Amino acid sequence: NGRFKIFGQIGVGLILGLTMWFAPDVVTRENIETRVENHIESVDYARQDQKSTSTTIPFVKNNNFDYADLFSWAGDAKQTLGWIFFIFVCIFIVTAVSNGANLTDGLDGLSAGTSGIAGVALGILAYVSGNIRYAGFLNIMYIPGAGEMVVFSSAFIGALIGFLWFNAYPAQVFMGDTGSLTIGGIIGVLAIILHKELLLPILCGVFMVESLSVILQTCYFKCTKRKTGTGKRIFKMTPLHHHFQKSGNAGIEAILQKPFQAHPENKIVVRFWIVALILAVLTILTLKMR
Repeated sequence: NGRFKIFGQIGVGLILGLTMWFAPDVVTRENIETRVENHIESVDYARQDQKSTSTTIPFVKNNNFDYADLFSWAGDAKQTLGWIFFIFVCIFIVTAVSNGANLTDGLDGLSAGTSGIAGVALGILAYVSGNIRYAGFLNIMYIPGAGEMVVFSSAFIGALIGFLWFNAYPAQVFMGDTGSLTIGGIIGVLAIILHKELLLPILCGVFMVESLSVILQTCYFKCTKRKTGTGKRIFKMTPLHHHFQKSGNAGIEAILQKPFQAHPENKIVVRFWIVALILAVLTILTLKMR
């Protein structure tokens, strides 16, 4: 039931946000830069652990962004409003990523493979964020205890590899909604714990494009049906991976007819894996590309 699914996603996001806010052990140490003539001379960290609504934004020199800064006009209530906003961010991230993984699970091995690649990237981010030397070298937020998430990430990757062995084309087992929603939720939760949720549009670019293809297709179909009486399509079929399964002469009227030749399922899956791998590498590179 779609309603129960949404309630579950909201519940997970709410629990995560409240835990990040009130749990005493969930802390960070923000990086403090010493600049000389606009060049970073050294990177140090706050001496004490602190609760923080800061996150990492890509491709920006000062890559720490505090949600509380959005409410600087609120005076003493700034931090509280920042945490409330952060909870809504958690709900949105968990919902978006889990739905993206769910929509991607349409071809044998597609969701498991792309999720495993994202898991590797998150494991690397967890390791460097939890190591004060590497965090200082990369000039990123130091998160005490984040290194422990490497163990969880490794277990997550191992489970996906084991599943992929039997889920690869032609699949013998299927994850279904229970598996894909859980996998997406895990990726979203890991990113939020590591304060790297704003890197997800890059890391989970495949999920995002799959979701956007469905949203665009649905909106365009409804709008054109309301105006002309006949719904029109942008893609031959959505989610996007199904678009590549249909040939240009399949009798489906759509704005995008290419590719004219249908691609076999395993070829589509491998190419999506390659895209996911490139995006994962780019996500890691954002730590220095600024």
